[in-house]
Amino acid sequence: MIGIGVGIDYALFIVTRYRQHLHAEHDPEVANLAALLTAGHAVLFAGTVVVLSLLGMLLMGFAFVEGLAVGSAVTVLVTMLASVTLLPAVIGFAGQNIDRWRLPWFHRGEDDPRASMWFRWSRVLQRRPLIPAVAGLLVLVVLAIPVLDMRLGFADAGSGDTSRSSRCAYDLLSEGFGPGFNGPLLLVADLSDPNGGEQLEALPQAIGETEGVVAASPPIMNESGDAAVITVFPSTSPQNEATTGLVQDLREEVIPETMEGSDTPVLVGGLTASVIDFSDVNGDRLPILIAVVIAVSFLLLVVVFRSILVPLKAAVMNLLSIGAAYGVIVAIFQWGWGKDLIGIETTAPIEAWAPMMLFTILFGLSMDYEIFLLSRIREEYVKTGDNALAVANGLATTARVITAAAAIMITVFLSFVFAFDERAIKLFGMGLAAAIFVDATIVRLVLVPATMELLGDANLVVPEVARPNPSQDQHRTAHGCPGRSTRGPRAVRGGCEGREGLGDCIKLRVPLLGPEVPRAAMAGRARYGARPPAARRRSRQSGRRAAACSGTAPRRAAL
Repeated sequence: MIGIGVGIDYALFIVTRYRQHLHAEHDPEVANLAALLTAGHAVLFAGTVVVLSLLGMLLMGFAFVEGLAVGSAVTVLVTMLASVTLLPAVIGFAGQNIDRWRLPWFHRGEDDPRASMWFRWSRVLQRRPLIPAVAGLLVLVVLAIPVLDMRLGFADAGSGDTSRSSRCAYDLLSEGFGPGFNGPLLLVADLSDPNGGEQLEALPQAIGETEGVVAASPPIMNESGDAAVITVFPSTSPQNEATTGLVQDLREEVIPETMEGSDTPVLVGGLTASVIDFSDVNGDRLPILIAVVIAVSFLLLVVVFRSILVPLKAAVMNLLSIGAAYGVIVAIFQWGWGKDLIGIETTAPIEAWAPMMLFTILFGLSMDYEIFLLSRIREEYVKTGDNALAVANGLATTARVITAAAAIMITVFLSFVFAFDERAIKLFGMGLAAAIFVDATIVRLVLVPATMELLGDANLVVPEVARPNPSQDQHRTAHGCPGRSTRGPRAVRGGCEGREGLGDCIKLRVPLLGPEVPRAAMAGRARYGARPPAARRRSRQSGRRAAACSGTAPRRAAL
């Protein structure tokens, strides 16, 4: 599922960029290279963030999660590598034919981003950016409020479908003996110390007098007489919050007071207690997972965008969208709001594993959209130096593909909600669908353009430590290349005009790394034949000039 999701996203990003360059009348080979150097780099870094996010599950320390984390990370890694190797090769075979079955009525105004609805929408937001920013933030905060009441646990058989035998048995036990008989507690005593026998005999009576206990059995000894078991039947169901409180009371008060003066350890176990322990450990380790994943992603994005505000804003907005998804599942599955609409009969705690899984998957997917959008905005900013225009153009050129990718993902995730009867699958699908919907609409289409307008040029300010070495400019000047200001955001056009035999001189900035690099492309080569010798010489010269201008090795010039 994760591989299909990121594979669709990455393919849409690269293919869309390739088609945009084709529509700009670039040669297919040049368009393929341009898509790889722009959207391809965004895919590499977005995929890296997803892999790191999924590997963060290893920090939870659960054996059953390790295989899932490594398997998911490897799947995303292979998908990412295929997107920047296999996909460009397939695009190369397609060439101009990629638009052969194009539907014209779906692409009106595609070649001119400023004529699109998204460009106009961005300009509307930029007139009064504070209002949409505050409104979008309030919506996310309201959606996330139920998180404060989240209770981790596991739904018992009482939450299953009434047609199942396990649900019928659960209901019979509840009606005949009480709901607590579906999840008895097992107290185990180690009788290696013979001095604890008297206290152990008195323990069932003390437990029976505890509030929330229906009955407690006498100690049952094993054959060797060095261990004993006491069965305790609560008055509430296994998933009830009162049962969790009872387990805590037995461990912290009743057992220590009754066994005082004895070295006999008495431990509370059983399936119900195990679920409670797992939920507590999961809740304690989840903040560590979130902090580490965000910190590593923040550092990576600082290197990628050479900015502090952009990574910080990306982390905060991703957390808000994930928090809104948490709030939605709490409101539906724990509070019961609208549960009948999706086929849920009873409320129950949120599955203890769900927040961990949702965070790692959603943080990675949200960062995909964030990196793709912001990398395009950064490209436009490098070209124009105008923050408002860069945001509008970036949104106009990426909103359609982000919306399409999100719509596909939401459809797939909602199928989990309506096509399966299992409550856990419904919860997981609803959480994923809610987060992707919020992220692709409120966050990407409202909060990102509004906040970037409010922050202005501070969004993409290059820190001093990340700016190019002045010696690079001297190197370019020595080779007859135009100088590049280390402080200005504008792209430099040079070394391309007036050169016969060359088509469009495409100045492709490797948008997430390195300085501006002029790259001359041979548009005059025959499509099915070899280029003439003079053209090959000019191509090699242009490649060497590009390498000299960028200060890179000849291998990059060969690209």
